[in-house]
Amino acid sequence: MRTEVVSEPGVPDRPNEDFAGVGLPASGQGGCVIVLDGVTPPRDGTGCLHSVPWFTARLGGALTELTVSCRDLTLAEILARAIRRTVDAHTATCDLSHPRTPQATVVLTRWSQDTVEYLVLSDSALLLESPGGTVTAVLDDRLSLLPRTSLATDALVDSTVRNKEGGFFTAAADPSVAARAVTGTLPRREVRALTALTDGATRWVEKFREGDWTDCFTVVRKEGARSLVDRVRTLEEADREERAFLRRSKTHDDATVVYVEL
Repeated sequence: MRTEVVSEPGVPDRPNEDFAGVGLPASGQGGCVIVLDGVTPPRDGTGCLHSVPWFTARLGGALTELTVSCRDLTLAEILARAIRRTVDAHTATCDLSHPRTPQATVVLTRWSQDTVEYLVLSDSALLLESPGGTVTAVLDDRLSLLPRTSLATDALVDSTVRNKEGGFFTAAADPSVAARAVTGTLPRREVRALTALTDGATRWVEKFREGDWTDCFTVVRKEGARSLVDRVRTLEEADREERAFLRRSKTHDDATVVYVEL
């Protein structure tokens, strides 16, 4: 099995708000990938004493442990439990009813000898490659379908549509959002490899239009996860002043790529 993880902050002097993990149980039976993209908080605060990296580390740690150890639970059930566990860690000190309480997008996948399960919540992406080389993108496209009132909306989406009916959903303080995730199960024999990416890495496809999802997967498989992040950084630098590509509020964003060959 080949695994590769690259996670890089958007700027060196700010903490990386992404989380990436690969769980490989000691039994050698199966494994999991967890990728979270923490939502950058607004300047007027979140009602929470803790940082976004604190939140993604707590949630990511809970997801890793539960996904590996609780094979009897679905991925949606695992996400709900992990959110509840994270809530319990700071509900006594923080206002978790605040609409911008720390939160994150989620990609979660687990495989066994027989199946590959997946869950995607919000705008991170999971790419699945078949033995024949066909690449399928598993996406939660609700955010991309919302009407935009401004070009600068990558991180600052109006709170009236965040975690609301008719809007989009992230992992924050409400475990019930787990039921909103895009989920599914495939036979293990139908998946040769997979790649999980935060939207700082999917910019190569979704913002800069350098290729489609198959092209993106090919870059990661042939050149490595670092190559995709480096390509994104080069494109961002070239467009630093113009910001010609729509819906890009930040020159650079945290970028995470996890690649696994099963």
